Amino acid sequence: MPLPAKADPAEGSLKIDGSFRVSFVGYREPRLERAGQRFLHQVRRQTGIVLLPAGTNSGAATLEIKTDHESKVIQELGEDESYWLDVTPGGAKLHAANPLGVFRGLQTVLQLIAISPDGFSVPAVHIEDRPRFPWRGLMIDSGRHFIPLDVIKRNLDGMEAVKMNVFHWHLSDNQGFRTESRKFPKLHEQGSDGLYYTQDEIRDVIEHARDRGIRVVPEFDMPGHSTAWFVGHPELASGGGPYTVERKWGVFDPAMDPHDEKTYKFLNEFIGEMARLFPDQFFTSVVTK
Repeated sequence: MPLPAKADPAEGSLKIDGSFRVSFVGYREPRLERAGQRFLHQVRRQTGIVLLPAGTNSGAATLEIKTDHESKVIQELGEDESYWLDVTPGGAKLHAANPLGVFRGLQTVLQLIAISPDGFSVPAVHIEDRPRFPWRGLMIDSGRHFIPLDVIKRNLDGMEAVKMNVFHWHLSDNQGFRTESRKFPKLHEQGSDGLYYTQDEIRDVIEHARDRGIRVVPEFDMPGHSTAWFVGHPELASGGGPYTVERKWGVFDPAMDPHDEKTYKFLNEFIGEMARLFPDQFFTSVVTK
């Protein structure tokens, strides 16, 4: 688990029981409220204690969460993810510039929950935290091995727990093309064995990730590692077909034809479609071969 940049322990602890309350002050948005509900759900999973939903009454709060302002509409590399956390026996305060810092701070509170002689509690501490690295990513290869949506989302939940912020989604390879293309439907219809993500499903994953302060960066392999592209579009290949989706691992010969102008026209239209689907400022096309 990531250690905070600075942590100063103090005397005592904050008890967690049925009277524990969470409230939000300052800037508000639905993402923050959903983060609060996830936090309370996880506290219940860790302790078995049923807590009331997060509210707005700061006077009654055990944990007061203050947010100064919104984050970028489309999350960017290098945004402020810092926060500070004060825990005393009488209550706790979490303060962040924007929702990203709140997401990170709530995970720290969850990591601090421990069993004490009097039940569950959080030790008294002052924490000032910020990420050491602005890009903290996990890559999942759905191209070679299709990953169901519920597993993708469970991994995003795990990324939130350890404060990771970039989901690198590998979506095409010799063994499958996993993204619906409405401009070139043969890509997913013939290159996926029926195992692909619709554009609506992808938007749902992106929203699930954004709720947790995680960017989604897609990857489509080219000009090599692209056999699945050629099943529906053999005209892109530098060699003769026919082509089939690969059923095994290894190094394969098919590659995109670099000297034919139609290859670049196709890729320009395809990447344009995918860039509209994936809002992140980074788009990965791995040059292999």
